[in-house]
Amino acid sequence: MTKLSLKQELDNLREKFETVDFIKDDPVQFPHLFKSDPKNLELMAFIASIFAFGKREAFISKLNLLLEIMKFDPYNFILNFDKNEEKLNGFIYRFYKDEDIKSLFYVLSEIIKTKKSLGNFFFENKDKDTRKLLQNIYDEIYNSKFFIKTQGFLFMISNPRKNGANKRMNMFLRWMTRKPPVDFGIWDFLDTKDLIIPLDVHVSNTARQLGLLDRKQNDYISAWSLTQKLKEFDPVDPVKYDFALFGAGVNKENLHVLYK
Repeated sequence: MTKLSLKQELDNLREKFETVDFIKDDPVQFPHLFKSDPKNLELMAFIASIFAFGKREAFISKLNLLLEIMKFDPYNFILNFDKNEEKLNGFIYRFYKDEDIKSLFYVLSEIIKTKKSLGNFFFENKDKDTRKLLQNIYDEIYNSKFFIKTQGFLFMISNPRKNGANKRMNMFLRWMTRKPPVDFGIWDFLDTKDLIIPLDVHVSNTARQLGLLDRKQNDYISAWSLTQKLKEFDPVDPVKYDFALFGAGVNKENLHVLYK
């Protein structure tokens, strides 16, 4: 299969799945509730990305409940967050216990008190290398006096030094940087060409099926390598093919092309 025919296959899949209809079944639905309110959008997107693992129905249900607790105003809830907040008592999702979530909200509260918004916090730590950006963010959070060490909190934001795929944070950066209809494009200090594809099991399996990824591990090297391969099809916006690979994997598309 030629590069040109595979590009056409990927472009067709991307157009099929990167639509408004994609939003209702994806965690991106939560920041979409705040499209006219960037400060709320940023925070809700960050929180939604942190919860986006495991069964989709499960984390979407938890995020809906969390929104109710925050009275559909994440920014003011977190800005005025009390670390003894009783409404979060007993709130658990997989690895996250209520103390982990309180720790996250406490740290986010201190960030927006000092930086005014989550966007400002990321802007001050920006780097053309998005892996370094995420490392800067990780270090700022985990080396701050506000960090509360709990096992669940340690899982919430991956340490790039451990060479994981950082799927959830790369998804968050995609949301903030790429243009609508699914993503938001509200952060102009990042460039789409510098993003890394959010590598999960669906994306990686489809990429291997298409001959775009040889490595078996779903780690940073695989995420970076796949992104470089996708730049052959679009050097300006390679992660747009996240929709093609993810959508094909989730919907079990019948793919016959193989690129070598």
